[in-house]
Amino acid sequence: MKNEIVSVEWLKHNSMKNSIVILDSSPISTVKGKTSKHSGEYIPNARIVNIQENFIEKNSNFPNTIPSPSQFEVECRLLGINSDSEIVIYDNLGIYSSPRIWWLFKTMGHENVKVLDGGLIEWKKQGYETVNKSELPKVDKQGNFKSNFQSEKLITYKNIIENIEREEFLVADARSKGRFEGVEKEPRKHLKSGNIPGSINIPYHEVLDNKKYKSKEELKQIFQSKIKKTDKIVFSCGSGMTACIVMLACQIAFKTSNYLYDGSWTEYAERTKI
Repeated sequence: MKNEIVSVEWLKHNSMKNSIVILDSSPISTVKGKTSKHSGEYIPNARIVNIQENFIEKNSNFPNTIPSPSQFEVECRLLGINSDSEIVIYDNLGIYSSPRIWWLFKTMGHENVKVLDGGLIEWKKQGYETVNKSELPKVDKQGNFKSNFQSEKLITYKNIIENIEREEFLVADARSKGRFEGVEKEPRKHLKSGNIPGSINIPYHEVLDNKKYKSKEELKQIFQSKIKKTDKIVFSCGSGMTACIVMLACQIAFKTSNYLYDGSWTEYAERTKI
């Protein structure tokens, strides 16, 4: 699995390999309240990742904050994940939360992780079977997953503030154009919209087509039209979720830059009193 994404055809053909772990990272709903019409349906042999219960730091003041390496390690072991597991992640919205879990694994030092292009929507579109929750296998043995935290991938508020003057990296914001330009309300009603000074806007829906990623060449054109160089791009959004969609698109196009401002606009707007 050399690419960052795999097709549903590939997964169908390889899903029974002992080393492969399929993770369903479907959210209950998006921040705007969107839900999937496929809720309750799963790819056979999938293991459910409950992002909001197990893969965030619950004591954080901001949503979707990265969990500690020790918490991540424990949760992965409970899912039966080993250090040599080949992980394929999907969600039931096509491409939404799966890139976030992909980034978490990368940041915790696990490289053998891929996103299922098109997710459950594409799986069903190709006519492959699904099962309900009761038909999913139980994890009967804990894994031996070990976190190896790559702290450089996590960009902090302090880094962002310092960069406004130093311009050492470019911030790419995955929110909608209206939110970025301050003319559309934020879904978190206490926040004003707007953007981090010096950042650029690549709305996450622009890198997708029919719930799947656009081709490598199309993605290259999108980034090249907005970014002069791809040395160090830091991805941001509302709370660190959809930023990972654009980050993965950049990986597909250029094999570069896994940096995420985890607090994203929610933290920046609150801490700068915007």
